[in-house]
Amino acid sequence: MSRPTLLVIAHGSRDPRHAATVHALTQRVRAERPGLRVETGFLEFNAPSVPRVLERLAAEGADEVVALPLLLTRAFHAKTDIPSVLREARARLPRLHIRQADVLGPSPLLNATLGRRLREAGIRPGDLSRTGLVLASAGSTDPEAIAVIAEIARELRHTGWCAVRPAFASALLPRTEDAVRALRAEGVARVAVAPYVIAPGRLPDRIAAGAEAAGADVLADVLGPAPELARLLLDRYDEARVRERASLSA
Repeated sequence: MSRPTLLVIAHGSRDPRHAATVHALTQRVRAERPGLRVETGFLEFNAPSVPRVLERLAAEGADEVVALPLLLTRAFHAKTDIPSVLREARARLPRLHIRQADVLGPSPLLNATLGRRLREAGIRPGDLSRTGLVLASAGSTDPEAIAVIAEIARELRHTGWCAVRPAFASALLPRTEDAVRALRAEGVARVAVAPYVIAPGRLPDRIAAGAEAAGADVLADVLGPAPELARLLLDRYDEARVRERASLSA
């Protein structure tokens, strides 16, 4: 039996860097697992749309798809938008079996990707005890998503940073610049900002602008097409397949 197609579902953006980063990530996933068919669909702004990809797969004779949200937390898109799109596709394409995988976070592999980007930005292990970290996410009004970001910040605090504060580019406070200034007010001499976002775009640019405005010493890059992130996508794909087999045998 052939393996189900992996359909990576990204939000999409008017910023061309977003789609380019998503495609670079899916290309790395293909390289990690040769022979696995990996497709990309977008919810808005970019082509191809998720419905168009699913229609094409059905027309080509595919029978199974694992739809993987390229999202770090379970918020509105994971709970509402994507299930709605997939529900409509199932009704139109009854011969195509579509199942939704879990979102990416939280995961130790995401924390490892953050660490990679911070090291690339100049942070060394000996720096942590005198450096405060701002974990800057896109932001959400969903309580589950907010709780996940807070928990990640707590976990990071126990890895050697002298202080860790969450910040948000939208929906919630504090903003990145507020968190940087709060750490300075507490006497933290060196501050690093780590964007907890996958691809460039409007909100990551807002994080970068806030870091610059408040005088952060280090600004890491977005998570991007890191090898740890590619492995995480494959982990979520495999987990979805295991759940499917378990449900069929129950």
